[in-house]
Amino acid sequence: MRLDCSPRGYGGALMSRAMNLSLSEAQVQAFCTKSGVSISAMEPLPEGGCHLVCTTGSGADEIRMKLKNYVITKPVKRVPFYRSQARIL
Repeated sequence: MRLDCSPRGYGGALMSRAMNLSLSEAQVQAFCTKSGVSISAMEPLPEGGCHLVCTTGSGADEIRMKLKNYVITKPVKRVPFYRSQARIL
């Protein structure tokens, strides 16, 4: 059996580990911890909410499904360079 390691998931849709959510960093971190999803990176968005990058694609899919009402689908502005003050494991 051949494993497909491309970033395309079921149906050929492009999958991403990153998403923008209309929740605070603290809320997202708490939800990820509760769900057992590890975070690769997270940063606040200038207009509110946060940009989340999960460690795995499956973790990102789980967060997207569970927080679908908070996923920002329109383009957002991000900070040109941001280094998190908190260490995320």
